[in-house]
Amino acid sequence: MCGDDAVMQALAGKVAAREAEFRKVTSSPFGPDDEAGMLNLLDYLSPSDLLKRVEGPVYDLAVDYFIGMPSWHDFGDPPFQIWMSHTPQGSVIDDVVGVGDTENHLVSYSSDCISMYTHTGTHVDALNHFGYDHAIWNGFREQDHLGSRHWTKGGADKHPPVITRGVLLDVAGAQGVEMLPPQFAIGPAELDETARRQGVEVRPGDVVLIRTGRMLAWPDADAFILDEPGLDRAGAEHLAKAGAVMIGADNIALEVRPSGDPENFHVVHSYLLAEAGVPILEMVELEQLAAAALYEFAFVGACLKIRGATGSPMRPIAMGLR
Repeated sequence: MCGDDAVMQALAGKVAAREAEFRKVTSSPFGPDDEAGMLNLLDYLSPSDLLKRVEGPVYDLAVDYFIGMPSWHDFGDPPFQIWMSHTPQGSVIDDVVGVGDTENHLVSYSSDCISMYTHTGTHVDALNHFGYDHAIWNGFREQDHLGSRHWTKGGADKHPPVITRGVLLDVAGAQGVEMLPPQFAIGPAELDETARRQGVEVRPGDVVLIRTGRMLAWPDADAFILDEPGLDRAGAEHLAKAGAVMIGADNIALEVRPSGDPENFHVVHSYLLAEAGVPILEMVELEQLAAAALYEFAFVGACLKIRGATGSPMRPIAMGLR
C-alpha cells in the first residue's frame, strides 16, 4: 500500500458519518472533548505538500457585504447594516478626541460599525448551529453548555483554519443548464454523474463545493433565496460518508428548500452538523471556478474566532493545482 493510500484509509476510519444513527447526535471519533468534527481530519494531511502544487491564479470565493444584500430573513433575523461612527466633519463639530478645531481639520478621521446575523454573506455554519433534542455534535447539551449569550462548545472559535484540497461539483453544468430549477434536489446520482463528467472524486479530507447556479441571481434577494435548489439528505450523506470535511454551495442554505422532510425543516443542516460533524459553507461565489473548469484546487479559508458563535463570515480562496 502506498503512503497516500494508507493516509486515506486512516482518514476513512475516522469518518463519523459511517457510524451515525438517524436523527441522533453522534459521539466524535476524536474523543469526548472534540468540538471541530471532521475538520480534525486535516491534522492527518500535509498542507505544505498541497501548497507546493499550487499554480495559476487565485480565485476569491466570497461575496461582498452591503446594505440590501440577500440574507436569511425567514425566521426574523436582522439584515446587514453599516453606519458611520465618526466622520471628518463630525469630528470638527463634536471634537470627541478633544484636540480642537485646527487639528480636527488637519486629521480627517472616519470609522464605522456593522451589525448582522452571523449567517450573512459567505459564511461557515459551526457545529453548534443545529442539533437534536437540545444537544449538538458530540453530545454537548444545552442545559450544560448554553449560557445567556452563547454556547460554550462547538462555536466558530473552535473552527481551525482550513487548508486542504477542494473539489467543485458543478451540478448545474452537468445538467446542461446555467442554473438549476427551483427546488431541484441534488442526490447521490446527480453528484456521481457530475464527478464522472468532470473526472474528479471526493476523498477524505476534501472541502466539497456544489454549484447550483443560484449566484447568477445575486443580488436579487427573492430570486436568490426563494425555493432554492440544493442538496437533499441522501446527497449530504453521500458526501459526508466519502469523507468531506466541509460542504458548501453557492446558495443561501446549501440544501434544497422547502425541506422534503415533513418533520424536519432543515434536514441537511441537522444531519451534517449533528450526525456527521461536517461544517457547512454557504453563499460561495463559484462562477469563476466553473468558467475556468477548475474542479480540483487548493482551498484556503478561515472564519472569525467569535467565541461560541453558531456562524462566522469566511473569505475562502481557491488556487489551481498542477
